Amino acid sequence: MTDFTRRNIIAACAVAAAAAAGSASAATFGNPDRPAQGRVNLSNPIAGQEPGPQNSALANQFPSFQDPPATDVAGMDLFWASFNNAHKRIQDGGWAREVTQADFAISEAVSGVNMRLGPGGVRELHWHQQAEWAVMTDGKCRITVIDADGRPAVRDVREGDLWYFPPGLPHSLQGIGTSGAEFTLVFDNGRASEFNTLLLTEWMAHTPPEVLADNFGLPQSAFRNIPVDDLWIYQAKDPIPPLEEVQKAVKSPLGEPEFEFTFSMGTMKPTRVTRGGSVKVVDTRNFPVSKTIAAALVTIKPGGLRELHWHPNADEWQYYLKGQGRMTVFSTGPRAQTADFRPGDLGYVKKSFGHYVQNTGTDDLVFLEIFKADRFQEVSLAQWLACTPPELVAQHTNMDPNLIRQFNKARWDVLPA
Repeated sequence: MTDFTRRNIIAACAVAAAAAAGSASAATFGNPDRPAQGRVNLSNPIAGQEPGPQNSALANQFPSFQDPPATDVAGMDLFWASFNNAHKRIQDGGWAREVTQADFAISEAVSGVNMRLGPGGVRELHWHQQAEWAVMTDGKCRITVIDADGRPAVRDVREGDLWYFPPGLPHSLQGIGTSGAEFTLVFDNGRASEFNTLLLTEWMAHTPPEVLADNFGLPQSAFRNIPVDDLWIYQAKDPIPPLEEVQKAVKSPLGEPEFEFTFSMGTMKPTRVTRGGSVKVVDTRNFPVSKTIAAALVTIKPGGLRELHWHPNADEWQYYLKGQGRMTVFSTGPRAQTADFRPGDLGYVKKSFGHYVQNTGTDDLVFLEIFKADRFQEVSLAQWLACTPPELVAQHTNMDPNLIRQFNKARWDVLPA
């Protein structure tokens, strides 16, 4: 069923309800707010015009902000942001841009970084106070890391793969192959920034030479040419050694780390598949090292719907990868607001706030749901009501109990058009 068809059915139901009730108005069905909101209530269309200054290129990206559904009510903290208007830091080996809580006030739980490394481009050896979760979106990347017991790992990852570094574990990233790598990082702290990390070059530059000499058992002259400025992202020299050669060079008598730091989400079977799309869930049940970030990759077919639901254990940070969609978030008050999303955009839903996502385009809508939690948890509105006594639900909704008995007791996750 298309959105247009749904609207036709809703409109037809509204007319029928109004005719039956006699006193009901056309604006009442699907517009319960007092005072009534939405363009449907305009008595004079001139009142809805915008003769003042506007950036039409920007405004046209947000039809649901410009002309919200009549069921939107009151105001809400902005839950839309985007990498598309984030400033890029560009250096010799690549670039990065970030969206932290400083840019996206509602995003307290996590922050995000979009980074590209050209062929041979290196994000220098560094570490964070926060955990780092990442998804590869293009190309191929080589990662190095050592765990707290001194066990190193070197891996090559490609599009669809994930990695996770617990807080404090030092690591590096390098674009390899002919196209380099692009990926998105998620830190489990909304204020964490990729522009303010603990860097190898900076620590060495700010340590007395005699201390460096004592620490590494070398003469002070060995450190004469260390960089004064950080490298951050730099271009490495060719050639890049084969993975097996590097793994052999760093092999430790202590062996490999206890947990694997990478996971192939691209090749995993979907957790749930329906005619409307699919969901892949990755959390500690299949990626044990990722103790503070759980994720779901959602695909919604054209016209499909990510069903009405909420997450009881964590806020949801969304990253839109393909297609275009629309999400409405419901909160106490009541408050409800609708926003539009395209590739590179970010969404955010507070813990336990109800929401749904519609595919409003002609291609598949693909996005990530990220949670600062060890497990993915979800409550489906339809499943909840289906598993509640029908007479009780009928008293709440003024619906026929026989219709309520048709609700699905299994979660759909993604509904078809």
